[in-house]
Amino acid sequence: MSKKRFIGFARVSSREQEREGFSLDVQESGLLREAQRRGGEVVKMFRVAETATRRDERTTFREMLAYAKKHREQIDGIIVYKLDRAARNLKDYMALEDMEEQGLELIVVTQPTENTPAGRMMRRTLATFAAFQTEQQSLDVREGQQRRVATGLFMGAAPFGYRNVHIEKRALIEVDAEEASKLRRIFELYAYHRETLDSLTARLESESITYLPSQPRFNRGTIYRFLTDRSYIGEVRYQGQWHPGNHHPIIDRTTWDRVQSLLGGHRYLSHDMLYASELIRCGHCQHPVTGEKKIKKTKTGDREYVYYRCTKYTAAGHTRIRLPESALDEQVLSLFARLRVDDEEMRDWFVTVLRAKTHDEQREARDRLADLNRQLTALRGQQDQLLNLRLLEEIDADTFTRKATEQRDREGRLKVEIEACDLGRHEKADLAIKAFELSQSLIQKWIAADIDAKRRILEILWLNCTLVDVSLVPEWRKPFDLLIEGLPLGKSRTGGI
Repeated sequence: MSKKRFIGFARVSSREQEREGFSLDVQESGLLREAQRRGGEVVKMFRVAETATRRDERTTFREMLAYAKKHREQIDGIIVYKLDRAARNLKDYMALEDMEEQGLELIVVTQPTENTPAGRMMRRTLATFAAFQTEQQSLDVREGQQRRVATGLFMGAAPFGYRNVHIEKRALIEVDAEEASKLRRIFELYAYHRETLDSLTARLESESITYLPSQPRFNRGTIYRFLTDRSYIGEVRYQGQWHPGNHHPIIDRTTWDRVQSLLGGHRYLSHDMLYASELIRCGHCQHPVTGEKKIKKTKTGDREYVYYRCTKYTAAGHTRIRLPESALDEQVLSLFARLRVDDEEMRDWFVTVLRAKTHDEQREARDRLADLNRQLTALRGQQDQLLNLRLLEEIDADTFTRKATEQRDREGRLKVEIEACDLGRHEKADLAIKAFELSQSLIQKWIAADIDAKRRILEILWLNCTLVDVSLVPEWRKPFDLLIEGLPLGKSRTGGI
């Protein structure tokens, strides 16, 4: 008499089940003993470890059914240790019962039943109870997660910059000082040093800032994920929504809002450039002109070259023009040479008129600041109304969370605008005059000037600038347009512009 042949299926879904005596080893030993007691052997064992995802579990279960169907002529039955170890729900159990109708006996080691109406009723009852336990456990887990989020506690593994800790049997996260310093540097470089996702990887490497021992270099995707992760401003994510958390934020709100604004603006700068972003537009397609860095090998070693080109340089039909940085420098210096006023009295007159003109701009800035403050006051009233609606249960939790997140973001943006407007209101006149004074000796100072200072000067002098073929064509702000065109000789030194 030939030996019987069985399929074994063992599954552990949690460490608690291992502690309760349902480990994979225990189950497999039980399946082998049962097969031997029935005068047979397990020819194929399917295992689902506690570390498996739900998708892995489903995949293994389907593989077991497929194997059973394919070899049902050579297989005598399916052995499981306990019914709920094989059937997570009624659909799974009915699939096993269907296999039994095709001639494969279903054997449950710890819950033996006969293949009779009474035995099948008992098994179906056990399967129903197992499905209920699974659904109830899932509900309990969700409720526990909701309570955890409601108290501001983080869900799951800690993101980069934090580490998981257990304090008085509570799973919490705390700041990892070393990783947090790396994150702050990334946000600082992107927010205030005009770096981009692409240039940050090289910048971090040059500063010997590493990601992980197994992956020392930060890549573009990782940096973007960090820059958009609200965990770093003290929030927790649950079911696609962000909620206020009680962990310590790594990034301050001002820096965060500045980064989000820059990300939303699609910064085109590839590294520290003099004229990139919105200062120069392509004369062919009106897209921003950006810079690109090239490293060329020479006899004396690697040498860095910077070129300027349109961001749509590679588009079909676009002009393939790239200018070296030195060529643009020459054009800018040539333009600034035309700003110079040799007559000392004329220079004094120009400063007086410039100060008068910026007075009007300061008034506009004050009006804008008042409007922003009104918007902020109205927004805070809306935040109170939203909270009241939630307390009265007139809106659901998901709607409240989504709207609250939107309002926090808008509040952050308004605060950044208010700070910038308030700062600009006090600085604009002095900055414009300093720009004029610098324009009178720009050729001597331009090359050694700080990159950010150069950019601010250009923003003061230019409304915009277009790169037509290989020539810069700026539109000058008033009253610098008069300087570039040449002041009329009969102009009154006390009159307005």
